[in-house]
Amino acid sequence: MTDFKDKFDNATDKAKGKFNEAVGEITDDESQELKGKLQQKKAEVEEDFEEAKDSVADKINDALDDDDKK
Repeated sequence: MTDFKDKFDNATDKAKGKFNEAVGEITDDESQELKGKLQQKKAEVEEDFEEAKDSVADKINDALDDDDKK
């Protein structure tokens, strides 16, 4: 299971990313805006990875449980 710290870190990265993107748009700083977009994308990729990891772990556990019942 994805632990709370990972979820919190991803939410923090998303928030920081949105902030940096907004600051970049307001100040017309393309570098800052890009940094914000990349932070958000990084958080999304990490979330997807954690979900996939949890899914695989669940399937393995289910398969092992099925083997134990036989």
